[in-house]
Amino acid sequence: MLQSIQFNSRIRVKTYTDELTPIESACSVYPGANWYEREIWDMFGVFFANHPDLRRILTDYGFEGHPFRKDFPLSGYVEVRYDDEVKRVVVEPLELAQEFRKFEANTPWETFPSHRQLEGKYQKTTKPEEKK
Repeated sequence: MLQSIQFNSRIRVKTYTDELTPIESACSVYPGANWYEREIWDMFGVFFANHPDLRRILTDYGFEGHPFRKDFPLSGYVEVRYDDEVKRVVVEPLELAQEFRKFEANTPWETFPSHRQLEGKYQKTTKPEEKK
């Protein structure tokens, strides 16, 4: 959302893009969009063309991936912990049980096609009336 105090107006920009198509930066018009665009790039991986300083803002500089994307594993790619024996922070790769998650799941109606055939086999019942 971009806001102009001078003109008392707000504008919300919604767009669709993929991993390879950049979006034009709004920093030339709204300098305050700088940090918001950096955050969007850091978390989602949306690239902004002609951005003056597009670098990570919330994650470490050596961080790989974009954590708010659906294809990013919940556990991450590495484990960062303090090792008391060597007295320093240790970064170890994680073993992922699943390399890639596919989000195109079937609904129960597509999984069980015999469900459609059961519709006529059940009888409609009514509630017994209460005695007064």
